[in-house]
Amino acid sequence: MIKVRAKGLFVALVTLLLLILVIPKALDLVSGLSFETIGLLSIAVLVILLLLRIPIAIALGLVSFCGIWILIGINPAMGMLEAVAYNFAASWTLSAVPMFLMMGYVCYHAGLTKGVFAASRIWLDRLPGGVAIASVFACAGFAAVTGSSIACAAAMGRIAIPEMIRFNYAPSLATGVIAAAGTLGALIPPSIVLILFGIFAKVNIGQLFLGGIGVGLLTAFVYSAMIIIRVKLNPALAPPVTERHSMMEKFESLRPTWPLGVIVIVILGGMFTGIFSATEAGAVGATSSILVAIYNGSMTRKVLLDSTVETLTTTGTLFIIAIGANLLTRLLSLSGTGDLFTSFIAGLDAGPTMILIGIAVVYLILGMFLEPIGAMLLTLPVFLPILGDAGINLVFFGVFLAKLLEMGMITPPIGINVFVIKGVVGNLTTLTQIFKGIIWFLIADVVVIALILAFPEIITYLPFKLLD
Repeated sequence: MIKVRAKGLFVALVTLLLLILVIPKALDLVSGLSFETIGLLSIAVLVILLLLRIPIAIALGLVSFCGIWILIGINPAMGMLEAVAYNFAASWTLSAVPMFLMMGYVCYHAGLTKGVFAASRIWLDRLPGGVAIASVFACAGFAAVTGSSIACAAAMGRIAIPEMIRFNYAPSLATGVIAAAGTLGALIPPSIVLILFGIFAKVNIGQLFLGGIGVGLLTAFVYSAMIIIRVKLNPALAPPVTERHSMMEKFESLRPTWPLGVIVIVILGGMFTGIFSATEAGAVGATSSILVAIYNGSMTRKVLLDSTVETLTTTGTLFIIAIGANLLTRLLSLSGTGDLFTSFIAGLDAGPTMILIGIAVVYLILGMFLEPIGAMLLTLPVFLPILGDAGINLVFFGVFLAKLLEMGMITPPIGINVFVIKGVVGNLTTLTQIFKGIIWFLIADVVVIALILAFPEIITYLPFKLLD
C-alpha cells in the first residue's frame, strides 16, 4: 500500500511540475501554429508517452487537458475538465458498469460457476480434445455472468487447467485454450467493453449485447473445431479420456449449474423481453448473484468485501480512462484534427470493407501493447467520424471491435490473459509454452474475423432482423 501511494504521489508531483514548467513554454512555441497542427502534435506526444509506458489514463488526461489549455486558455480548459468529468460520471447508463462487475466478482469469489466445467466435461469428453472443448463452453457459460475476460480466464484456469493436466493434455494446449476462451467474457453479454462502446458511441446497448451473442458462439465453435482438427492430427496433445458416464450421470451433472442458470435467465430473459433495460439489468444481476450466493451458502463476509473492493477499483480505473478519452474527443473537435483524419480517409476512396480491414490492423497492432479498453477509448474519437462517413453500422462495428480488442488480450508480447494464466499455473509451464499454444487460437480468431466480414448477419441478425 505504501509503495502504491508513493508511486501515485510521484506521478502527481511530476504532472504538476510538467504543468508549471512546460505549458507556459509550449504556449510561446506554438503561438504561431494552426489548431490542426497543435492537435497533431498532441497526438504525437500521447503516442510518445504511451511508448514510455506512462499509464494510459494519465497520458490521455494530461495530453488532452494540456492541448485544450494551449488552444483556448487555462480557465476554459479547467471548466471543460470539470464539465466532462461530471457529465460522464453522472451518466445513468454508466451505472451498469459497476453493477455487472459486481455480479461477475460475486459469482467468481462465491464459486457459483464451478459446476459449469464439470458438466461440460462429462457431456463432451468423448470428443477428440473433449476436456479442452468443455473448457471453451464452460468459459462461454461463465462469460454470461461476467463482462471481464480476465475474470473469466482466472476463474476457469483454476478449475480446468489442473483437470486437463490430470488427463495428460499438453500444457501448451491446456493453458492456451483457457487464455483464449477467456476472451469470450467480453463478447457474450453482459460485456463491459460493449457497454462502454455503447455509451461512448451512443449506440443501443441491448442491440450490442444481442450482436455479441452471435460472435461469441461462433468463436466458441471455431475454437472447438480447431481443437478437434489439431488433436486428430496429433493425438499426443490430448489423449482420449477413458472415463465413461451414463446418461443418468450426465443429467445429474447439470444440477450444480443451477446458480448460473438462474442468474442468466433472470438477466437475459428480463432484458430481452423488455421487463427492464440493459442498464437496469446490471442492478438486477448484481442483486441476483448475491441472493443466489446466500441461498447456495457460499456468501461470506470475505466474498462480499473482496467483490466490492475489486468492483470499486476496476470501476475507478475505467472511469478515469474514459474521462481522458472524452477530453481527447473535445481536443480533436476544437483543433479540427478529427475532421483532418476523416478527410484523409475519404480522399483514399476506400470502401467500407477496406476501412474495416485497415481499422482491424490498427487494433491488432495496438493490442500488442495496450489493454483493450484503453485502446478502444484512445482511438474511438478518431474512428467514429470516419465510420459515420463510410456508412458503417455502429452496432456491427461495436461487436466487431470487441472481437478485435479481445484478440489483443492474447497477442504477444503483452497478452494480458496469458500473464493471468501464468499466474494461475505458476511453474507448471512457461510463458513461451502458453504463447505457443495461443498461436493456433489466434489463427482461429482470424477465421472468425473473416467470417464476420463475409457474413455481417452473424452480428446484425439478432439485433435487427429477429426483433423486427
